[in-house]
Amino acid sequence: MGGRDLMACAQTGSGKTGGFLFPILSQSFATGPSPTPPSAQGGGFQRSRKAYPTALILAPTRELVSQIFDEARKFAYRSWVKPCVVYGGADIGQQLRQMDRGCDLLVATPGRLVDLLERGRISLSCIKYLVLDEADRMLDMGFEPQIRNIVEGEDMPGVNNRQTLMFSATFPRDIQMLARDFLKDYVFLSVGRVGSTSENITQRVEYVEDHDKRSFLLDILSAHQGGLTLIFVETKRMADTLSDFLINQNFPATSIHGDRTQRERERALEMFRTGRYPIMVATAVAARGLDIPNVTHVINYDLPTDVDDYVHRIGRTGRAGNTGLSTAFFNRGNRGIVRELTELLKEANQEVPAFLEQVAREAGYGGRSGGGSRGGRGRGGGATRDFRKFGGGGGGGGGGFGGSSGGYGGSSGGGGYSSGGGGYGGGSSGGYGGSSGGGGGGGYSGGGGYSGGGGSSYGNPSGGSSWW
Repeated sequence: MGGRDLMACAQTGSGKTGGFLFPILSQSFATGPSPTPPSAQGGGFQRSRKAYPTALILAPTRELVSQIFDEARKFAYRSWVKPCVVYGGADIGQQLRQMDRGCDLLVATPGRLVDLLERGRISLSCIKYLVLDEADRMLDMGFEPQIRNIVEGEDMPGVNNRQTLMFSATFPRDIQMLARDFLKDYVFLSVGRVGSTSENITQRVEYVEDHDKRSFLLDILSAHQGGLTLIFVETKRMADTLSDFLINQNFPATSIHGDRTQRERERALEMFRTGRYPIMVATAVAARGLDIPNVTHVINYDLPTDVDDYVHRIGRTGRAGNTGLSTAFFNRGNRGIVRELTELLKEANQEVPAFLEQVAREAGYGGRSGGGSRGGRGRGGGATRDFRKFGGGGGGGGGGFGGSSGGYGGSSGGGGYSSGGGGYGGGSSGGYGGSSGGGGGGGYSGGGGYSGGGGSSYGNPSGGSSWW
């Protein structure tokens, strides 16, 4: 509302969609319609062939943009603001006809928007408000080139002439880079612990071998009737196979995955929402952003390989202050996620089964004060912070995230974010907020790893090699 750019990180189900729709619509109602740009005046028929939206909302999936569009249409009812939605996998002619009737607020997937920009059917020259929703997911899906093409294109007003809002459930390094490039003097807002789960969700982890999963699932579904149950699997084939199996066992179920046509996906979601098919088997395509009321139980039939995906999956329940239940089927094939899953359960004050602790010990991860270092994008610690508060000059190797005397909160280490010398922790201080006991030498993409040549990783404040 104050006109500042925003980088917002929040738990799933915390109301991010309303957080950007309400201010945009409120400001639009206050200022009134934008005048026709001079380049479009006098164009006659051509003017009607090109849309000039004043607000653009980018989101990663067809389901999410459709959901945002439905909310925008509801909030803008009987006003002059005309929302539109464009996404791949649907009739482009119908979407163009909708835009020809007026398009003030455009909700789009990056791929379809680039297509329409290249066709000359949309101009971004009048954009006042730019929103990137589920920004981390868009990058995970490989949309960064399209996003940069859209935001950095000649048609888009510069960062000083628009208000840009980025929303993400996590704040990894690549999102920080995007914020640096797209936002100006932005407000960093963190709601709850970034990358964490809601305490409204009761999380259970059961040890189930692969050959026992079907019978175990039937027992759970028989015991927990009422409400909607969302089951996540890893492959499209398994989604259809498991759905057919449940139907044969007299459990009304449907499935959704990326190979379904848009009409089939929308029909499956509608049948699930209305409770006609209270069980839906889904791949990751439905894991992010979808807000389906009355989902009381999320089952991870197949656990993902990344804990952030787990967070987003179970975030389909326990939304908007409601309570929910999550059940995960775990076996030794999932030991790659055991360390982070254990930490996540502890952070959310959930019971950690003894077998999970045992598998963690067998895998050699150790507890908070032992074991090896963790690589990857990371969650927690510095990855959830506003990096601008942790320096800007960079020692030794040159600039970047590291401050004048260290990296990302280090105290006396070396260089910059990706130069040859320093790194996240650089020099001698360890990384991500460490104070002593760091390794020397390497940087993020230079000589060594996340924590340099040796010693602590991810900023253990007292030495050692813990993730913390």
